[in-house]
Amino acid sequence: MSDMSSSYRVQYDLRPAKQVERRMIIDGLQRLAQAGFSITDYQYTGFGAIYFVDFILFHKLLGMSKLLSLEQRESLTRRMDFNKPVSCVDVKMIPASSDIPNLSRDLCHFVWLDYGGVLHKRFLSDIQSAVTILPPGSILLVTVDVEPPEDHDYKDVEPDFDSSKNVLGPQHWKRYFEHQASEYLRLGLTDEDFGKSELVLRSTEILQAAFTRSIVARPELEFLPMFNFAYKDSHAMLSMGGMIAGQAEKRKMRASTFRETVYYRNSFDLPPYEIKVPRLTRKERIYLDREMPCMEGWQPQEFDLDPEDVLRYREIYRFLPAFAEILV
Repeated sequence: MSDMSSSYRVQYDLRPAKQVERRMIIDGLQRLAQAGFSITDYQYTGFGAIYFVDFILFHKLLGMSKLLSLEQRESLTRRMDFNKPVSCVDVKMIPASSDIPNLSRDLCHFVWLDYGGVLHKRFLSDIQSAVTILPPGSILLVTVDVEPPEDHDYKDVEPDFDSSKNVLGPQHWKRYFEHQASEYLRLGLTDEDFGKSELVLRSTEILQAAFTRSIVARPELEFLPMFNFAYKDSHAMLSMGGMIAGQAEKRKMRASTFRETVYYRNSFDLPPYEIKVPRLTRKERIYLDREMPCMEGWQPQEFDLDPEDVLRYREIYRFLPAFAEILV
């Protein structure tokens, strides 16, 4: 796990947008399984932290039993061992960069590098390593924070930076991204291209370049885009990924119903799928669920709701869990 993981900023299993993302990914993988991909036999490698939410879902809903969680904070060893949800989860107290080169070439993988921090050269190195070694049919997903780099991030660029005397802005963020990913940035970018509202696009461009350039070393294969999510629970986040595919995998993908989903992205040039969870009471959700999937233009009669919220809910209601407080 990255030392900047968002799992320590927010209760990891209660983030609604993140939960929708997870369930959309599961839905996509289930559709791939129906098309002939042996998802059950894939090895899942991710950052389970102390919650292991992804691991529980992938084991129970996809049948995965080869599960590997990576963590580089030695101080969490006992907590992670204690919180392992099932016996088939293996935990290694090493960074992703140390384990990716050792992943088996004899089976397919689903690797989710859910870093949580802003883009860093370490992340790009991990992407290059994974795309270079993962067998055809394997899926790589990468999640990064797309908020502006903070003071502790910028100290990678300028160790003596004094936040009490200077306020970070676009010119600093430009320097940060140039320091971390200069070879993946297109030429001619100015400070204005690194304003807060532009950072999702800059991160998208960098990750896209990392995927596509890394696969060049394997001319018989392609990196097929599949997922591109943008969402925000506490921080704005971006998840991008796809499949390392040869001709056989491309044929299966074309035959799958995955391509019919609202969240499918077959090109990183398309805008990301934005996960926006409307703020609804439990009673309102129960009412809306009775009408789902509603017709275009439908509105509830018992209370007022923005039409945009109705549209958003219609897209995500199948993937949004219901939370409840239990008093004991």
